[in-house]
Amino acid sequence: MKGGRLRVLASANFRRNLERVEAFLEAAGATREFDRLLREIAEEVIPAFEQFPEIGADLLARAPLSAEGRALFAKVLDLLGPEASLRQLIRGDYILLYVVRADAVVLLAIRHHRELSFDFPGHWP
Repeated sequence: MKGGRLRVLASANFRRNLERVEAFLEAAGATREFDRLLREIAEEVIPAFEQFPEIGADLLARAPLSAEGRALFAKVLDLLGPEASLRQLIRGDYILLYVVRADAVVLLAIRHHRELSFDFPGHWP
């Protein structure tokens, strides 16, 4: 980023993730928490990304050890291109995945840390 603020965009996947987080919080009886999350994203997270886009950890800084991990790592690097970085920000109960490009920050995914992250039925029918 050279002078000024970057624009922050939300991917379609990020918006779907927000819907999933809302359903998760509703099921947990924490509907006010979702409103707080949206307010925090709008008033704190987006302004921080506009000014300090590399605030999150570089997700690709640690190369994986397995052959499958290295192949996926190479694929992600190829998709991102040489000028972009994939980053992760842990903020309160949420994990945000985003990419920093020369002209924008793109929000890719968000997840509540207590959401089940593995598809157990899919792995063990």
